Amino acid sequence: MFTGIVEARGQIVSIEPHRGFMRLKIKSDLDLGDVAVGDSISVDGACLTATQVDEVAHEFCADVSPESLGVTTLGEMKPGRGVNLEKALRLDSRLGGHLVSGHVDCVGRLVEKRVSGAGFLLGFQVDSTRYVIVKGSVAIDGVSLTVNRVQGDRFWVMIIPHTAALTGLTGKNISDRVNVEFDLIGKYVEKFITSSKDESRLNEALLKEHGFI
Repeated sequence: MFTGIVEARGQIVSIEPHRGFMRLKIKSDLDLGDVAVGDSISVDGACLTATQVDEVAHEFCADVSPESLGVTTLGEMKPGRGVNLEKALRLDSRLGGHLVSGHVDCVGRLVEKRVSGAGFLLGFQVDSTRYVIVKGSVAIDGVSLTVNRVQGDRFWVMIIPHTAALTGLTGKNISDRVNVEFDLIGKYVEKFITSSKDESRLNEALLKEHGFI
């Protein structure tokens, strides 16, 4: 589990086939002192398992499954490309963003990018905005962001200067693809509603009555 608060930028050092998987070697300033083989690290929003850790060289390796390569942008990675990194959430740390699982829901596309004051307004297109609500949360390439506007299959987020400097989101170009993870809560609420209509009082009408939707 992650928070969507990026801890460091990393750079892809190498990409090599490894036993049916793709092994990524990543170098960064991320503190690896408390990272062991088997620990989870979010790489551009995708939860990966560290398979090798070299604290001295500031590098770690992670194997990406064929499924993950197909449903994320990890399959498009090339040596030299920058990525957002976050270590798994500790229960004794602050939850500064929102609950992010690192399980990418879909790949979106940047369709609008414009300066707004000291920040940037970015617009993304996805297959469906079913789980996207104004003032709700969404993770883009592992970055926890607040949704400003939703229209059709598009939504917009504001990037403040601090986030722009740390994540590289504003360095993307129109039509660039990004990893998108929708808010966990919305997906679970839908699951409860659709699976328990005849089994409990938890339904759409009840949620509307108490202001949840």
